[in-house]
Amino acid sequence: MGIRAWVSHLLAGGDRSPYGGFWFEPVGVQTTSGLRVSADSALQLSAVFACVRIIASQFASLPFTLYRNRADGGKDRVTNHPVYTLLARRPNPYQNAFEWREMMAGHLALRGNAYNQIVSDSRGNITALLPLHPDRMQILLAANGDYSYQYTRLNGAIATYSRGEIWHLRGLSSDGIIGLSPIALARNAIGGAQAAQDYGARFFANDATPTGGWVEYPGSFKDRQSREQFRESLQEAQSGINHGKLAVFEFGMKYHQISVTPEDAQFLETRRFHVTDIARWFGVPPHKIGDLDRATNNNIEQQALEFVQETLGPMAERWESSIEAELLFDDEELEAEFQFSQLMRGDSQSRATFYNMGIQSGWLTRNEARIAENLNPLPGLDQPLRPLNMVEEGQNDPLPPHTSDTPRG
Repeated sequence: MGIRAWVSHLLAGGDRSPYGGFWFEPVGVQTTSGLRVSADSALQLSAVFACVRIIASQFASLPFTLYRNRADGGKDRVTNHPVYTLLARRPNPYQNAFEWREMMAGHLALRGNAYNQIVSDSRGNITALLPLHPDRMQILLAANGDYSYQYTRLNGAIATYSRGEIWHLRGLSSDGIIGLSPIALARNAIGGAQAAQDYGARFFANDATPTGGWVEYPGSFKDRQSREQFRESLQEAQSGINHGKLAVFEFGMKYHQISVTPEDAQFLETRRFHVTDIARWFGVPPHKIGDLDRATNNNIEQQALEFVQETLGPMAERWESSIEAELLFDDEELEAEFQFSQLMRGDSQSRATFYNMGIQSGWLTRNEARIAENLNPLPGLDQPLRPLNMVEEGQNDPLPPHTSDTPRG
């Protein structure tokens, strides 16, 4: 990066005091478009921000449950465990459960890693999970293959943590230690989208007309210096605060404006392609981030289902496996689960048909249906119903044969 570009980078904004976060932000990787892409600069693209927001917010809205399996195959919910309190109520003194989970899911979706400092009491119970920014975290490998974590705080202080002191959620990984950054992998696609966005901003800043043009002069300048002086004076008269003012030419000069070609006008199509491409990188259906070009009433519902199954489902399994392995003791025999029933509810008619079939078939009680609809249970509705014309194989008919008391004549 040249001196002028570096100065422009420094003046772009942000807190550059000794305690500011600017000095800890990654510089970014230069792409084939010539732009440098980092996680923070990528968020300036509406498609990237929308993808991260929809993944993080929808995952944070999933109810968290902790349960213990029963011998009969059922489940008993556990609500008096410290881990349940942290993940479902308040993970630390500064955030509620939704804010914290949204932040962690955003780090995971954008950077491929999410870190928390585990705070425990004297009895070994986890009392808080303090989030640590992934950009300030480094992993230190030891000679024996073990590793530790080194974190740089905002004030420049460096803290070192052992593996047991950090809860590390990692995305797709190639070495099992650190997750791959989606932004680093998609940097060329995102860089191309940023270049198209910058081009569009410059295009419309110039009244949607090209900045180039040429002057036809029937004569000739006496020397090269005269020609350069004329060009500089013309540019000065038409730039800055003079932009848009009328130019006057002498000696038979004519100005020719470069017209917009159909190819130049197709940068909007390029931006549409980048929206779809970025949505593909994050596993988000385009219609969820406002791209409705190929959406229909028939395929939106199917795409929403695929988003739950192929994007949110694997993320939930990643969290559940990490919680059970890193935050719970093996002898507790507890399992973590994020509930997707709210996202799979469907419309009111579909839910009514589902409940009616379950109640009439006997595998769903009426109170279970009421609870699923956020209604309080009522007395006498806890027993499943059994159709009178259906019994188990080998069981005698529970109804006596029909007899008539009317005498035969």
